[in-house]
Amino acid sequence: MPTPASRSFTLSDFDFALPSELIAQHPAPDRSGSRLLDGSSSAVVDRIFHELPGLLNAGDLLVFNDTKVVKARIFGEKASGGKLELLMERVLPGHQVVAHMKVSKKPLLGGKMYLAGGARNGGFDAVLLGRWPDENGPLFHLQLSDEPHALMEKHGHVPLPPYITHTDSEEDAQRYQTVFARAPGAVAAPTAALHFDEALLAQLAARGVQRASVTLHVGAGTFQPVKTENIAEHTMHSEWYEVPEATQQAIAECKARGGQVVAVGTTTVRTLESWAKFGQASGDTQIFITPGFEFQAVDRLITNFHLPKSTLMMLVSAFAGYEHIMGLYRHAMAQRYRFFSYGDAMLLSRVPPG
Repeated sequence: MPTPASRSFTLSDFDFALPSELIAQHPAPDRSGSRLLDGSSSAVVDRIFHELPGLLNAGDLLVFNDTKVVKARIFGEKASGGKLELLMERVLPGHQVVAHMKVSKKPLLGGKMYLAGGARNGGFDAVLLGRWPDENGPLFHLQLSDEPHALMEKHGHVPLPPYITHTDSEEDAQRYQTVFARAPGAVAAPTAALHFDEALLAQLAARGVQRASVTLHVGAGTFQPVKTENIAEHTMHSEWYEVPEATQQAIAECKARGGQVVAVGTTTVRTLESWAKFGQASGDTQIFITPGFEFQAVDRLITNFHLPKSTLMMLVSAFAGYEHIMGLYRHAMAQRYRFFSYGDAMLLSRVPPG
Protein backbone atom coordinates (compact mmCIF):
# COMPACT_ATOMS: atom_id res chain seq x y z
CA MET A 1 0.00 0.00 0.00
CA PRO A 2 1.17 3.58 -0.54
CA THR A 3 3.36 5.06 2.15
CA PRO A 4 3.01 8.73 3.04
CA ALA A 5 5.97 10.59 1.60
CA SER A 6 6.18 12.59 4.82
CA ARG A 7 7.24 9.57 6.88
CA SER A 8 10.86 9.64 7.96
CA PHE A 9 12.73 6.39 7.28
CA THR A 10 15.89 5.07 8.87
CA LEU A 11 18.21 2.27 7.82
CA SER A 12 16.60 -0.20 10.21
CA ASP A 13 13.28 0.18 8.39
CA PHE A 14 14.77 -1.70 5.43
CA ASP A 15 16.11 -4.65 7.40
CA PHE A 16 14.71 -8.19 7.36
CA ALA A 17 15.96 -11.59 8.45
CA LEU A 18 16.65 -13.70 5.35
CA PRO A 19 17.36 -17.43 5.79
CA SER A 20 20.71 -18.08 4.14
CA GLU A 21 19.36 -21.06 2.21
CA LEU A 22 17.16 -18.68 0.19
CA ILE A 23 20.21 -16.96 -1.32
CA ALA A 24 20.44 -18.45 -4.81
CA GLN A 25 23.91 -19.82 -5.53
CA HIS A 26 23.17 -20.90 -9.10
CA PRO A 27 20.70 -19.78 -11.77
CA ALA A 28 17.46 -21.62 -12.50
CA PRO A 29 17.86 -24.32 -15.20
CA ASP A 30 15.96 -22.14 -17.69
CA ARG A 31 16.16 -18.33 -17.69
CA SER A 32 12.42 -17.76 -18.03
CA GLY A 33 11.62 -20.67 -15.70
CA SER A 34 12.32 -18.57 -12.61
CA ARG A 35 9.42 -17.65 -10.37
CA LEU A 36 7.73 -14.26 -10.71
CA LEU A 37 5.95 -12.69 -7.78
CA ASP A 38 3.25 -10.50 -9.31
CA GLY A 39 2.95 -7.65 -6.85
CA SER A 40 1.64 -5.15 -9.37
CA SER A 41 -1.67 -4.89 -7.48
CA SER A 42 -2.92 -5.61 -3.98
CA ALA A 43 -3.84 -9.15 -5.12
CA VAL A 44 -0.44 -10.84 -4.91
CA VAL A 45 -0.05 -13.79 -7.32
CA ASP A 46 2.71 -16.42 -7.58
CA ARG A 47 3.67 -16.95 -11.22
CA ILE A 48 6.44 -18.22 -13.50
CA PHE A 49 8.51 -15.65 -15.37
CA HIS A 50 7.47 -16.89 -18.80
CA GLU A 51 3.94 -15.70 -17.98
CA LEU A 52 5.14 -12.09 -18.31
CA PRO A 53 3.70 -11.44 -21.82
CA GLY A 54 0.19 -11.95 -20.45
CA LEU A 55 0.83 -9.28 -17.81
CA LEU A 56 1.78 -6.55 -20.29
CA ASN A 57 -0.23 -4.83 -23.00
CA ALA A 58 0.36 -4.06 -26.65
CA GLY A 59 1.95 -0.63 -26.79
CA ASP A 60 3.82 -0.99 -23.52
CA LEU A 61 7.57 -0.37 -23.68
CA LEU A 62 10.13 -2.64 -22.02
CA VAL A 63 13.41 -0.83 -21.36
CA PHE A 64 16.50 -2.99 -20.81
CA ASN A 65 20.03 -2.20 -19.64
CA ASP A 66 22.30 -3.55 -22.39
CA THR A 67 25.54 -3.34 -20.39
CA LYS A 68 27.88 -6.33 -20.64
CA VAL A 69 29.60 -7.84 -17.61
CA VAL A 70 33.37 -8.02 -18.04
CA LYS A 71 35.66 -10.54 -16.36
CA ALA A 72 36.80 -7.84 -14.00
CA ARG A 73 38.28 -9.91 -11.14
CA ILE A 74 42.06 -10.33 -11.55
CA PHE A 75 44.54 -12.04 -9.23
CA GLY A 76 48.23 -11.19 -8.95
CA GLU A 77 51.00 -10.08 -6.64
CA LYS A 78 53.12 -7.08 -5.74
CA ALA A 79 56.83 -6.87 -6.48
CA SER A 80 57.38 -8.01 -2.88
CA GLY A 81 55.43 -11.21 -3.57
CA GLY A 82 52.36 -10.20 -1.54
CA LYS A 83 49.13 -11.53 -3.04
CA LEU A 84 46.46 -9.15 -4.26
CA GLU A 85 43.09 -9.10 -6.01
CA LEU A 86 41.79 -6.38 -8.29
CA LEU A 87 38.24 -5.66 -9.37
CA MET A 88 38.35 -3.41 -12.43
CA GLU A 89 35.61 -0.82 -11.92
CA ARG A 90 36.10 1.43 -14.95
CA VAL A 91 38.25 1.56 -18.08
CA LEU A 92 39.86 4.92 -18.92
CA PRO A 93 41.71 6.03 -22.07
CA GLY A 94 45.36 5.10 -22.54
CA HIS A 95 45.20 1.56 -21.10
CA GLN A 96 44.30 2.94 -17.68
CA VAL A 97 41.70 1.60 -15.26
CA VAL A 98 40.12 2.37 -11.91
CA ALA A 99 39.95 -0.64 -9.60
CA HIS A 100 39.14 -1.92 -6.14
CA MET A 101 42.11 -3.63 -4.49
CA LYS A 102 42.27 -6.38 -1.87
CA VAL A 103 45.79 -6.64 -0.44
CA SER A 104 47.34 -6.88 3.02
CA LYS A 105 49.44 -3.74 2.51
CA LYS A 106 48.73 -1.23 -0.25
CA PRO A 107 51.57 -0.72 -2.76
CA LEU A 108 53.35 2.64 -2.90
CA LEU A 109 52.71 5.19 -5.61
CA GLY A 110 54.51 3.95 -8.72
CA GLY A 111 54.58 0.42 -7.36
CA LYS A 112 54.44 -2.39 -9.89
CA MET A 113 52.03 -5.32 -9.79
CA TYR A 114 52.28 -8.60 -11.68
CA LEU A 115 48.83 -9.79 -12.68
CA ALA A 116 47.98 -13.31 -13.85
CA GLY A 117 51.68 -14.11 -13.56
CA GLY A 118 52.98 -10.84 -14.98
CA ALA A 119 53.85 -9.88 -18.56
CA ARG A 120 56.98 -12.03 -18.65
CA ASN A 121 54.91 -15.09 -17.72
CA GLY A 122 52.03 -14.62 -20.12
CA GLY A 123 50.04 -12.23 -17.94
CA PHE A 124 50.33 -8.47 -17.65
CA ASP A 125 51.70 -5.72 -15.44
CA ALA A 126 50.14 -2.71 -13.73
CA VAL A 127 51.60 0.42 -12.13
CA LEU A 128 49.83 2.35 -9.37
CA LEU A 129 49.25 5.96 -10.46
CA GLY A 130 47.28 7.07 -7.40
CA ARG A 131 43.89 6.94 -5.70
CA TRP A 132 40.53 7.68 -7.32
CA PRO A 133 38.59 9.94 -7.69
CA ASP A 134 40.97 12.00 -5.53
CA GLU A 135 44.00 11.38 -3.33
CA ASN A 136 41.76 10.05 -0.54
CA GLY A 137 39.45 8.10 -2.82
CA PRO A 138 38.48 4.47 -2.15
CA LEU A 139 39.58 3.23 -5.58
CA PHE A 140 42.97 2.89 -7.27
CA HIS A 141 44.10 4.40 -10.57
CA LEU A 142 46.30 1.97 -12.53
CA GLN A 143 48.29 1.94 -15.75
CA LEU A 144 48.13 -1.44 -17.50
CA SER A 145 50.64 -2.85 -19.95
CA ASP A 146 48.02 -3.54 -22.63
CA GLU A 147 44.38 -2.95 -23.61
CA PRO A 148 42.23 -3.54 -20.51
CA HIS A 149 39.20 -5.26 -22.07
CA ALA A 150 41.39 -7.77 -23.93
CA LEU A 151 43.38 -8.46 -20.76
CA MET A 152 40.24 -9.01 -18.68
CA GLU A 153 38.72 -11.33 -21.28
CA LYS A 154 41.90 -13.43 -21.35
CA HIS A 155 42.93 -13.41 -17.69
CA GLY A 156 39.92 -12.30 -15.67
CA HIS A 157 37.23 -14.06 -13.68
CA VAL A 158 33.49 -13.41 -13.63
CA PRO A 159 32.94 -10.90 -10.78
CA LEU A 160 30.31 -12.86 -8.89
CA PRO A 161 28.68 -10.98 -5.99
CA PRO A 162 30.09 -11.50 -2.48
CA TYR A 163 27.11 -13.64 -1.37
CA ILE A 164 27.74 -16.25 -4.10
CA THR A 165 30.24 -18.56 -2.50
CA HIS A 166 31.56 -20.72 -5.36
CA THR A 167 34.38 -19.75 -7.70
CA ASP A 168 33.28 -18.69 -11.14
CA SER A 169 32.66 -21.38 -13.75
CA GLU A 170 31.73 -21.61 -17.42
CA GLU A 171 28.08 -21.66 -16.33
CA ASP A 172 28.60 -18.28 -14.68
CA ALA A 173 30.30 -16.89 -17.80
CA GLN A 174 27.11 -17.72 -19.72
CA ARG A 175 24.37 -17.09 -17.16
CA TYR A 176 25.70 -14.04 -15.29
CA GLN A 177 25.14 -12.18 -18.56
CA THR A 178 21.99 -11.13 -20.37
CA VAL A 179 21.21 -12.60 -23.80
CA PHE A 180 21.35 -9.08 -25.31
CA ALA A 181 24.47 -7.74 -23.53
CA ARG A 182 26.20 -5.31 -25.88
CA ALA A 183 28.33 -2.64 -24.20
CA PRO A 184 31.20 -4.00 -22.04
CA GLY A 185 31.80 -2.21 -18.76
CA ALA A 186 29.76 -3.70 -15.90
CA VAL A 187 31.20 -5.53 -12.89
CA ALA A 188 27.75 -6.74 -11.84
CA ALA A 189 24.89 -7.97 -14.00
CA PRO A 190 21.57 -6.14 -14.43
CA THR A 191 20.03 -9.19 -12.82
CA ALA A 192 16.33 -8.67 -13.56
CA ALA A 193 17.17 -9.01 -17.24
CA LEU A 194 18.80 -12.43 -16.71
CA HIS A 195 15.30 -13.98 -16.82
CA PHE A 196 14.75 -13.08 -20.47
CA ASP A 197 15.58 -15.60 -23.20
CA GLU A 198 15.13 -15.31 -26.96
CA ALA A 199 11.83 -17.21 -26.95
CA LEU A 200 10.32 -14.90 -24.33
CA LEU A 201 11.52 -11.80 -26.17
CA ALA A 202 9.85 -13.14 -29.34
CA GLN A 203 6.57 -13.72 -27.47
CA LEU A 204 6.64 -10.19 -26.09
CA ALA A 205 7.24 -8.76 -29.56
CA ALA A 206 4.40 -10.85 -30.99
CA ARG A 207 2.09 -9.40 -28.32
CA GLY A 208 2.96 -5.88 -29.44
CA VAL A 209 5.19 -4.99 -26.50
CA GLN A 210 7.88 -2.57 -27.70
CA ARG A 211 11.53 -2.73 -26.65
CA ALA A 212 14.28 -0.17 -26.07
CA SER A 213 17.65 -0.06 -24.32
CA VAL A 214 19.75 2.14 -22.09
CA THR A 215 23.25 1.54 -20.82
CA LEU A 216 24.39 1.79 -17.21
CA HIS A 217 27.68 0.17 -16.33
CA VAL A 218 26.87 -1.40 -12.97
CA GLY A 219 29.68 -0.84 -10.48
CA ALA A 220 30.74 -2.78 -7.41
CA GLY A 221 29.27 0.07 -5.39
CA THR A 222 25.87 -1.53 -5.96
CA PHE A 223 26.88 -3.93 -3.15
CA GLN A 224 28.22 -1.14 -0.93
CA PRO A 225 26.46 -1.31 2.45
CA VAL A 226 24.68 1.68 3.91
CA LYS A 227 26.43 2.37 7.22
CA THR A 228 24.50 5.35 8.55
CA GLU A 229 21.17 4.95 10.35
CA ASN A 230 20.21 8.32 8.90
CA ILE A 231 19.97 7.27 5.24
CA ALA A 232 20.29 10.88 4.08
CA GLU A 233 23.94 10.74 5.20
CA HIS A 234 24.79 7.88 2.83
CA THR A 235 27.11 8.74 -0.07
CA MET A 236 25.83 7.03 -3.20
CA HIS A 237 28.27 5.40 -5.60
CA SER A 238 28.71 6.81 -9.11
CA GLU A 239 27.93 4.91 -12.33
CA TRP A 240 28.11 5.91 -16.00
CA TYR A 241 24.89 5.80 -18.05
CA GLU A 242 23.50 6.66 -21.47
CA VAL A 243 19.94 7.07 -22.76
CA PRO A 244 20.12 6.90 -26.59
CA GLU A 245 18.02 9.30 -28.65
CA ALA A 246 16.05 6.36 -30.07
CA THR A 247 15.07 5.32 -26.54
CA GLN A 248 14.06 8.86 -25.62
CA GLN A 249 11.81 8.88 -28.69
CA ALA A 250 10.37 5.43 -27.86
CA ILE A 251 9.46 6.61 -24.35
CA ALA A 252 7.76 9.74 -25.66
CA GLU A 253 5.77 7.67 -28.17
CA CYS A 254 4.81 5.12 -25.51
CA LYS A 255 3.45 7.77 -23.18
CA ALA A 256 1.65 9.52 -26.07
CA ARG A 257 -0.25 6.36 -26.95
CA GLY A 258 -1.12 5.62 -23.32
CA GLY A 259 1.29 2.74 -22.90
CA GLN A 260 3.35 2.01 -19.81
CA VAL A 261 7.13 2.25 -19.54
CA VAL A 262 8.31 -0.97 -17.90
CA ALA A 263 11.85 -0.81 -16.54
CA VAL A 264 13.72 -4.10 -16.41
CA GLY A 265 15.82 -3.76 -13.28
CA THR A 266 16.73 -1.05 -10.82
CA THR A 267 19.70 0.01 -12.98
CA THR A 268 17.26 0.92 -15.75
CA VAL A 269 15.17 2.87 -13.22
CA ARG A 270 18.23 4.78 -12.05
CA THR A 271 19.19 5.55 -15.64
CA LEU A 272 15.77 6.74 -16.79
CA GLU A 273 15.04 8.75 -13.68
CA SER A 274 18.50 10.38 -13.80
CA TRP A 275 17.79 11.43 -17.38
CA ALA A 276 14.29 12.66 -16.50
CA LYS A 277 15.39 14.54 -13.38
CA PHE A 278 18.62 16.14 -14.57
CA GLY A 279 18.02 16.36 -18.32
CA GLN A 280 21.31 14.70 -19.24
CA ALA A 281 21.24 11.84 -21.76
CA SER A 282 24.64 10.53 -20.64
CA GLY A 283 27.16 10.97 -17.87
CA ASP A 284 27.71 9.84 -14.32
CA THR A 285 24.86 9.47 -11.86
CA GLN A 286 24.79 9.25 -8.10
CA ILE A 287 21.00 9.34 -7.91
CA PHE A 288 19.73 8.01 -4.58
CA ILE A 289 16.08 7.02 -4.74
CA THR A 290 14.33 6.76 -1.38
CA PRO A 291 10.65 6.97 -0.31
CA GLY A 292 9.23 10.33 -1.29
CA PHE A 293 11.07 10.41 -4.63
CA GLU A 294 8.89 11.66 -7.50
CA PHE A 295 9.21 9.28 -10.45
CA GLN A 296 8.85 10.84 -13.88
CA ALA A 297 9.72 8.13 -16.41
CA VAL A 298 8.95 4.63 -15.13
CA ASP A 299 5.46 3.15 -14.65
CA ARG A 300 6.21 -0.51 -13.85
CA LEU A 301 9.29 -2.39 -12.69
CA ILE A 302 10.61 -5.92 -13.02
CA THR A 303 13.22 -6.57 -10.36
CA ASN A 304 14.89 -9.30 -8.33
CA PHE A 305 14.83 -9.49 -4.53
CA HIS A 306 17.43 -7.28 -2.88
CA LEU A 307 19.72 -7.31 0.15
CA PRO A 308 18.44 -6.11 3.53
CA LYS A 309 19.27 -2.48 4.34
CA SER A 310 20.43 -1.84 0.77
CA THR A 311 19.89 1.23 -1.38
CA LEU A 312 17.92 -1.01 -3.77
CA MET A 313 15.45 -1.91 -1.00
CA MET A 314 14.96 1.82 -0.59
CA LEU A 315 14.44 2.27 -4.33
CA VAL A 316 11.75 -0.41 -4.67
CA SER A 317 10.05 0.90 -1.51
CA ALA A 318 9.97 4.35 -3.05
CA PHE A 319 8.52 2.91 -6.24
CA ALA A 320 5.83 0.53 -4.98
CA GLY A 321 5.27 1.69 -1.40
CA TYR A 322 7.15 0.67 1.73
CA GLU A 323 4.42 -1.40 3.39
CA HIS A 324 3.59 -3.17 0.12
CA ILE A 325 7.24 -4.08 -0.49
CA MET A 326 7.79 -5.39 3.03
CA GLY A 327 4.63 -7.48 2.66
CA LEU A 328 5.88 -8.89 -0.64
CA TYR A 329 9.20 -9.83 0.94
CA ARG A 330 7.45 -11.61 3.81
CA HIS A 331 5.37 -13.51 1.25
CA ALA A 332 8.44 -14.36 -0.81
CA MET A 333 10.30 -15.77 2.18
CA ALA A 334 7.26 -17.77 3.33
CA GLN A 335 6.87 -19.21 -0.19
CA ARG A 336 10.61 -19.97 -0.45
CA TYR A 337 11.43 -17.68 -3.35
CA ARG A 338 15.10 -17.53 -4.33
CA PHE A 339 16.84 -14.24 -3.53
CA PHE A 340 19.46 -11.92 -5.03
CA SER A 341 21.33 -12.05 -8.35
CA TYR A 342 20.55 -15.64 -9.40
CA GLY A 343 17.16 -15.60 -7.69
CA ASP A 344 13.56 -15.02 -8.70
CA ALA A 345 11.85 -11.80 -9.75
CA MET A 346 8.83 -9.65 -9.00
CA LEU A 347 6.64 -7.28 -11.01
CA LEU A 348 5.73 -3.94 -9.43
CA SER A 349 3.57 -0.95 -10.29
CA ARG A 350 4.43 2.60 -9.28
CA VAL A 351 2.53 4.09 -6.39
CA PRO A 352 0.51 7.08 -7.63
CA PRO A 353 2.08 10.38 -6.51
CA GLY A 354 0.60 12.24 -3.59
